Amino acid sequence: MSEKIVGIMGAMHEEINSIIKLMTAVEEFTYGRRTYYTGFINGIKSVVVFSRWGKVAAATTVTSLIIKFNITDLIFIGVAGAINPSLKIGDIIIGDQLVQHDMDARPLMDRYEIPLLGITYFTPDQGLVAIAENAIHTIIDNQAQPFIGQHERDRFSLATPKLHKGNIASGDKFFAAQNDKDALFSNLPATLCVEMEGASVAQVCYEYEIPFVILRIISDESNEHSPIDFPDFIINVSSKYSQEIIKNMFTGFE
Repeated sequence: MSEKIVGIMGAMHEEINSIIKLMTAVEEFTYGRRTYYTGFINGIKSVVVFSRWGKVAAATTVTSLIIKFNITDLIFIGVAGAINPSLKIGDIIIGDQLVQHDMDARPLMDRYEIPLLGITYFTPDQGLVAIAENAIHTIIDNQAQPFIGQHERDRFSLATPKLHKGNIASGDKFFAAQNDKDALFSNLPATLCVEMEGASVAQVCYEYEIPFVILRIISDESNEHSPIDFPDFIINVSSKYSQEIIKNMFTGFE
């Protein structure tokens, strides 16, 4: 049986920096203009890297993890904008279907279908989903959440986060207008949140048969009414959630 090597991709530098703090015996490797950090988390060999933004950049990064670093499992964690109106800032999403909302090869095939694969939605590994779900519930069930200060709770109007499992839409577009948000929700009404990497990472993992899970923390409302200080949220909220989620997940690996 091959050695388990877990690849971890973060959507922001601050998020991967918080995860690197969990690692021991850290080494750095530069490859394809990216810095990969290898080491161990809870005794399990790991490789952590900043995904970069957008589908092509993220797909390139995960391909390198697979080919160069021989990962056996992939975790992607980062922020996303809410599409479903029930979501609140700080809620955590486990993607159970990933779709590329900007894929449109009509009339050759249906909208959103990936050419040559005949697939519209990519689904994660259910074992990794279960581990992630347990890890997140460990955080949510501890309502004190000491790693988030009261000052941050007040500034970002954070309540106890809720865990949602559902559809994540990915595409090369940052959503900052209500009209765009409404159009996506109308076309893909099962969508919970939108981001720029997850479904492309899922496609690469599908093609290379690598188990994966995509996790997202809601940072904004995907429209012009989002008052949140995005960099501040990344540093003081999402990076801390990312660290706790990954820490708890690695206690769930056998």
